[in-house]
Amino acid sequence: MARNGCRKIVIVNGHGGNEHLLPFFAQVQLQTPHDYVVYVYRWPGATGADRPYKPGPKELPTPVKARRRNTLVAAPGLVHMDRAQSESGADLGRLHLPEGVYTGIWWYASFPNHYSGDGSLATRELGEYDTKVEVGAIAEVIRAVKADSEGAKLQQQFYEDAKHPLNTKQ
Repeated sequence: MARNGCRKIVIVNGHGGNEHLLPFFAQVQLQTPHDYVVYVYRWPGATGADRPYKPGPKELPTPVKARRRNTLVAAPGLVHMDRAQSESGADLGRLHLPEGVYTGIWWYASFPNHYSGDGSLATRELGEYDTKVEVGAIAEVIRAVKADSEGAKLQQQFYEDAKHPLNTKQ
């Protein structure tokens, strides 16, 4: 992208599982000086914690994973609602570690079927609502990144300071 003139690159993480990798990737970009800035955005519903939903007269009793709702809008032919309850999406909570301890197996420990929530509650209306909210949030992020004039300056200052690490103020 930088070879094609992009100086601000936004990576949108729309799915759980990459929430540690993508920020690490953005940090690794500082290893070699360059004239572009990498931004990573993960919207709040990306890891299964859904936003409140109240576009209609009734609320949902159980959270539904956002991806299943969006798929009803983006690719309805891929959705098989008749299979929605064939596997459990319950959190089994099989790891009992103190807060702040991470292991790569965290998702499997909670959701061995690689499925969370109750997809049978998904509707096209919910998918349209989620899509509208997510597109609006991404548009807001893009506007903020376009307006950002400090990121590139600070990154260049970082590169200059990194050339002489012993000269930093103590």
